[in-house]
Amino acid sequence: MQEKKYLKWYNKVGYGSGDIAGNVVYAFLSSFVMIYLTNTVGLNPGIVGTLIAVSKFFDGITDIFFGAMIDKTKSRMGKARPWMLYAYIGCAVTLAAIFAIPVDLGRSAQYAWFFIAYTLLNAVFYTANNIAYSALTALVTKNSRERVQMGSCRFIFAFTTSLLIQSITIGAVGLFGGGAAGWRAVAVIYALVGLLVNTLSVLSVKELSEEELGGSQNTGMGAVREIESGENTETMKGTEDVAESAPFREEPYGLMAAAKLLVSNKFYLMICGVYILQQVYGAMLNMGIYYMTYVLKNENLYGVFSWAINIPLIGALLVTPTLVARWRGMYKLNLRGYILGTLGRAMVVVAGYLGSVPLMLFFTGVAALGQGPWQGDMNAVIASCSEYTYLTKHKRVDGTMYSCTSLGVKLGGGLGTAIAGWMLAISGFEGTLAVQPKSCIQMLYFMYLWVPLIISLLITLVLSRMNVEETNERLRQQLG
Repeated sequence: MQEKKYLKWYNKVGYGSGDIAGNVVYAFLSSFVMIYLTNTVGLNPGIVGTLIAVSKFFDGITDIFFGAMIDKTKSRMGKARPWMLYAYIGCAVTLAAIFAIPVDLGRSAQYAWFFIAYTLLNAVFYTANNIAYSALTALVTKNSRERVQMGSCRFIFAFTTSLLIQSITIGAVGLFGGGAAGWRAVAVIYALVGLLVNTLSVLSVKELSEEELGGSQNTGMGAVREIESGENTETMKGTEDVAESAPFREEPYGLMAAAKLLVSNKFYLMICGVYILQQVYGAMLNMGIYYMTYVLKNENLYGVFSWAINIPLIGALLVTPTLVARWRGMYKLNLRGYILGTLGRAMVVVAGYLGSVPLMLFFTGVAALGQGPWQGDMNAVIASCSEYTYLTKHKRVDGTMYSCTSLGVKLGGGLGTAIAGWMLAISGFEGTLAVQPKSCIQMLYFMYLWVPLIISLLITLVLSRMNVEETNERLRQQLG
């Protein structure tokens, strides 16, 4: 049966543009905060890494809280849109503050300034904004294909923004005078751009009414009809949890109950794990600015490698909706894509030790191409995970379910940056030195070449178990 359509093309584009706002925060911060703090402010990378790790503790507390708050919100704008709109004001202010640490402050005060601004940005404002933005996928349409299209559109904007930021930031800092003043000027410009685009994105979509959302659910990839034997060895246990008739009548639930619903959903835990690994992977690639500067002796290559990553990703995102429809689901596409991505990263390691930049660029592109489909349909997979909770526990937890996106971004990205800082400190890195010690060079090889390969392999293993579409289809058949 053909699913009802809810969105026009401009709704999907408007929604997707919201990731421009998200990535002028995230891409800028994850790519350049460490080198700004070590080489401009003069802070110790090990201490910075520790502060980031401590900050992540506060982040972990707020994710489920804001997800539950979004689920309980009732306003003329809906559940998620108010949080997305107003939280970004705080994102803009704290982003600018992080890159505006006064150089004449005492060292302890500089660490405190960074920690407070970084924690407020991640634990409060970015959390509320990002969870709300992600939850809109389940709140503005119930059409599974439209959700995949929204995800692809979103991540096209995300990777395009990341590409531009990674390509132009170093030059822009120099254009505004370099040093602390240059970083501060660029941060303010990015914050203002993000504020404008985020507002336009919020206004481009409209949430469905609670009555319509509470009706007959078909949020997963219900078109999956051909199931290969052995793709999912899950035995459907606890079928007594599935209601005998639909629709289900929801009852109010609190924050702890919401947390229990998430923990009881194995697919949510898998996605959280993948998201965290994915962000650590990205954080290690962002340390490429150090690899290019001190191993390849050309910091401008960082922008070139950004093109090698983001252009194939964008290409993959463009064809993801078509491939999902052709393969009748997301499971096979995501798994096979990541197998290709893992092989690509293995060849990057080989090319790195051969010292061949062209081969490194080529296989970096191959890896990114394979990882692209998961980026495009990730939100649709999360929506299917939310449906799994609805089918088994009879509760709608869309906002809370999407806490995995913010949780993964912050814990994974923050953990990756923290680990990178610790590794740099252990290796003997010193930001004031033009030539780093041999121990640091060896560590940069490990961070930029080996760690991404290991993480890519781990993600592939998890994705091999994440066939939520088939599970939901079986549950729907039981419901009749």
